[in-house]
Parts: sequence; structure tokens; C-alpha cells
Amino acid sequence: MLARECIVSAPGKVILHGEHAVVHGKVALAVSLNLRTYLRIQPGAAGRVSINMPNIDTFLSWDVSSLHALLPASRAGLQNAVEPDAAVVLKLREYAGLGDGLADTRSLAVLAFLYIYLSVFAESRELPSLTMAVWSELPTGAGLGSSAAFSVCLSAALLASRGAIACPAVEAAQTARWSDEDLELINKWAFQGEKIIHGNPSGVDNAVGTWGGALRYHSGKIKPLSSTPMLRILLTNTRVPRSTKVLVAGVRDKITKFPAIMNPVLDSIDAISCECERTLMEMARGPEIQHYRVLEELIDINQHHLNVMGVGHPSLDRLCQVSLAHGLHSKLTGAGGGGCGITLLTPDTDSSVVERSIQELKDCGYDCWETSIGAPGVLHHSPSSLTEDVLKILNSY
Repeated sequence: MLARECIVSAPGKVILHGEHAVVHGKVALAVSLNLRTYLRIQPGAAGRVSINMPNIDTFLSWDVSSLHALLPASRAGLQNAVEPDAAVVLKLREYAGLGDGLADTRSLAVLAFLYIYLSVFAESRELPSLTMAVWSELPTGAGLGSSAAFSVCLSAALLASRGAIACPAVEAAQTARWSDEDLELINKWAFQGEKIIHGNPSGVDNAVGTWGGALRYHSGKIKPLSSTPMLRILLTNTRVPRSTKVLVAGVRDKITKFPAIMNPVLDSIDAISCECERTLMEMARGPEIQHYRVLEELIDINQHHLNVMGVGHPSLDRLCQVSLAHGLHSKLTGAGGGGCGITLLTPDTDSSVVERSIQELKDCGYDCWETSIGAPGVLHHSPSSLTEDVLKILNSY
């Protein structure tokens, strides 16, 4: 049985620069988004495991004794995060009543929970009774790293409950971070959760959720930036659905058809990512207004490039027009073709400009949030460090 509750949170992510170009060997910059997923695990009714995820209308409970039959035969140490096995995943699907091939958000979240819960406690062969509640500020399916934030929270809370990582002490109304060594282990297990959900993820989203800040992704290698500033943004969801697979294929076709035209565009996007990285590193030592002007120019240039690549959309054009009318600079983030965009807010952006921009974007039928990027990664919380709204939701279960 669990000795005490554990409350954690992890951020979402946005691609600042390099989307699509990264598929073709160019640099991308991913940054943490301070819309967070919160997860609380606490001792549950004897002999029961219950999960409550109101965002996706999922409320399930199982008998611990029935879960024992699903424990993997291998007792691999926790330092070796076990690669998901297709036969094991199928067994979990059958147990949870999830038909083979079901790939909806609810089914995949349940599978990720069962897999990590059973794997983390496999070595001890003792499954604890627990109740888990999850609440997220992130919309699902918007390319904002919601599944990775969930996987990071899940891994951190279960590893801490197992005693595999220390639970950092938190004072009243405070948060705490894990050591780099513990973060490495959290990230390893979160990556396995992402594999359950996405099949073949890059590892970028869970790395951002674990470490926060910004990271550089190039040819499969992930490198967290040593220090980055927090930047205020507007995040806008155009609510226009898109297929990442179709958009990626369209870019590939255009490069094949017009290599002499498109390859320089890819090289330019690579240079934008590298220039942005240099600027962020300078800002970490002391941001000045000219740094923000550079970031604004890079946003404008990259957005034009993305339109040239064919991943723009009238909804994103409208976002750029609305924000530019207020002196603000926007670009798409992620796959494009609709989806989400980001708008940079500078220290000299007046609050009335922000309010008018948000209202006009909402009048377009979009969802819009004022938030920040460069937020801390996974955190351990004291209950009093949570907002009243988040605490009320978690306490409901």
C-alpha cells in the first residue's frame, strides 16, 4: 500500500522553429509550454486501483488481484525501462476491454497507465492499491505534447511511489525538482509510455516535459539548452483538424519535385533555428529589447517559409493578420494545416493589446490562452502550491 500521496505536474510543448525541416535533417527547437498536466496518486481502497481522468471522461477501477495475472514475467531492474512488447500490450488491451487497433485518446491513456504501473512494480511483485486523478490544461490532439505530459507525470509519480526515486521535499505552497539522475529515469519510463501511445515517437515531447526549458533536436539527437528565458506568448488553437501524415508527405513531394527551390528553404529554416538558439542563450544572461526584435523577425521569416512549404492554412493566415494588426508576430507551431499557432508577447506589449488580440481571435472561433514558454519541467507539488481550481478537481476523486 502507498504510504502517502504524491502530486506532480509536467508542461506541454511547442515547436518554436524547425517543424517539417527537422524531418529532413535540420535543427528544430522545442520549448516547454506552461499549460500543465497535474496528476495525484494517493493510497486507495484496499485491493483496488482506480483512475480518474475527467478531461477524457475516463473513470475506471480494477481489483488488484486480477492485475497480478498481468505482471510481466521479466523482473528487469527499474534502471532498464522495458521496451513495450506487442504481446504484452495485446494482453493489456484484452484485460481492459479495449479492442485491438483502438487508438482513441482514452484507450491509449489507459494502456499507458497499465503498462507503466505493472512494469514499475514488477520487480517487487507487490501491486499497491491506489487512486489516481489527472487534470490537464492542455487540449488533446493539438500537437502540444499532452500525451507526453501525462506519461512524464505518470512515470514520476509511480517511480516515486515505488521508492525508485526520492520524493523531493516540498515546503508549504512550494514545488520541488528531482535530481538530474532521477530525471533521466523519469524520462526513460515516460518514453516507454509515449511508445505505447504513439508507436515510434521521437522522444522530444517527453524530454521537454521532463526537463522543461528548451531543447535542440537534430538528426535524432536531443540536447537540452543549458539556460533559457521564460517568454510570454499567446497560444491559439484554430480548431481546424489536420493530418500530420498528409502534411509531411506533401512537403516531401514538393522537395522531390523542386529540390533546387526547396532545399535552400530548408537550409534557411535550419539557420533560423540556430540563430534563435543563440538569441535565447544570450537572453538567459540578460534579456534586452533588441533580442525580442530578433525573435519577432525570425518568427515572420519562418512563417513565410512554412507557407512556401505548403503547410499554411487560411485560419493561420487570419491569426497572423489579427496579431500583426496589433503589432504582434505569429507563426504556426507543429504540423500546420490548421492546428495551433504562437504569438510572441514582449515586455513592452500593453495589456490592453493582449486583451483585444485574445478577444478578436476568439471572435474568429479560435481558442486562445495567454501563457508562457520555457517553463520548468516535471515538478513535485505540495497541495497548497496548486491553484484553487486544480486542487478542487483533484480532490473530487
